[in-house]
Amino acid sequence: MSRPTSPIKLSASQNAIIQAFVRCREATHSLVQRAQIILGLSQGNTNIAVAKELGLSDETVGLWRKRWVDGSSYLEEIEKKEMKEIPLQEKIIELLTDKPRSGRPDTFTAEQICLVVALACEKPPEYITHWTRTELVREVVKRGIAESISASCIGRILAEADLKPHRSRYWLNHEVDNEEVFREEVKEICDIYHQALELHEQGVHVISTDEKTGIQALERAHPTLEMKPGKPEAVEFEYIRHGTQTLIANFEVATGRVIAPTIEETRTEQDFVDHIRTTVLSDPDGKWIFVTDQLNTHKSAGLVELVAELSEITDELGEKGKSGILKDMNSRAEFLGDESHRIRFVYTPKHCSWLNQVEIWFGILSRRLLKRGSFVSTEELKKRLLLFINFFNENLAKPFRWTYKGKPLMV
Repeated sequence: MSRPTSPIKLSASQNAIIQAFVRCREATHSLVQRAQIILGLSQGNTNIAVAKELGLSDETVGLWRKRWVDGSSYLEEIEKKEMKEIPLQEKIIELLTDKPRSGRPDTFTAEQICLVVALACEKPPEYITHWTRTELVREVVKRGIAESISASCIGRILAEADLKPHRSRYWLNHEVDNEEVFREEVKEICDIYHQALELHEQGVHVISTDEKTGIQALERAHPTLEMKPGKPEAVEFEYIRHGTQTLIANFEVATGRVIAPTIEETRTEQDFVDHIRTTVLSDPDGKWIFVTDQLNTHKSAGLVELVAELSEITDELGEKGKSGILKDMNSRAEFLGDESHRIRFVYTPKHCSWLNQVEIWFGILSRRLLKRGSFVSTEELKKRLLLFINFFNENLAKPFRWTYKGKPLMV
C-alpha cells in the first residue's frame, strides 16, 4: 500500500493566483514549476503522477505538497476579513520560494577580496596578454594575498565584481576637434529623430541611409543539419564564395520601414546618386531629410547637381575643384545641408556611425538572414535580401525607441 498523503484544496482566490503563475512568462522557472506541482496535486493526482507529468522526482513533489499543507492554514487566515491588508499573492510566492540556506561561511576577508579585484584590474605580466583564473591563483599566492585560493573562487569574486578578463573589444579613441560643435551636431540628429513622427505627418520623410558593402554570397559546402532534441542546428564550416553585393538601405525613422533599397555590385558616387534619385521620386512632392555619414560619396558633385535638379534650384553651382558650391566637400556639404531645401542631408560626426539608425537595422539583417544563410549565387543573395526586406516591413517594422538626446551623461 502507498503511504497516505495530505490532500490539497485550493480556494477560488488561491486557484486563480496559482493559475496565473503557471501562465506568467515573466515568472521564474522555479515558481512556475512549483505552481504546476500544486495545481496538479489540487486536482487529486498522486505525487508519482504529478512527478511523472512534470519530469520530477516524487520526493520533490512530496516536499512541496508538505510545504503547501503546512502553510495552508496561514493562507486561509489571510483570506479572512481581518487580514485582508496582507497580499495573498505575496504570501503564496513566499510559500513557494526556497528557504534561506546557511551556506558555507566566507573564507576570505573583505580586504582580501578587494585585493583580488584590484589584481585582476592590473596589467598582466609581459609573458601573457590577459589574466586567466589560473594565473590569478598563482599571483594571489605569490603576493601573499592568501595562502591558497581555488580557480572557482577567483571566478566567483570576478563575477560579483562584473569583471571579465577573458573578453576584449576594439575601441577607437576619437579626439573631438571642437567639443561644442560636436555636441551641437549630435543634438541636431537626435532632435530630428524625436521630431520624425511629427515631421512625417507634415509630409517630411526622415531617412537614415547608408551602404552595407561586401555582403558575401557564401554557399555552405554541405547542407545544414537540422536541430534535434538535445542538439542545436549544425552549420557547415566550409563555404564556397560566389561574389558580393552592396545594399544601400533607407530606414524611415517615423515608420520603421525600409524603403526603396538598392542592391548592386558596386557603391560608386553614381550608385549613391541614382539611389537618392529613386528614393525621392517615390514621393516627388514630399520633403526629404537624409541622415548619413561623412563618406565622400555622400558629399559628391553629382549629389549636389541632383538636389539642385529635383529641388528646381537654379543657382550657379560653380566648378568642381575650382569655384562655387561644387569647389570642395565642405562647400558641397554646406549646400546639401541647407534647411531651406526640399531635400537636405544631415551628417553624423566623424566616427559616430552609431547615431545612424540604419546601422541598427543592418544588425537585424545580419542576425536574421546573413549570419547563417547559404547563397548559391549573387542573384539568389539579392533575391533573398529583397524578400527579407518585404518580410520585415510587413511583420517587424516599427520605429526604434531613441532615448538619447545628445546631452552628456552625468555620473
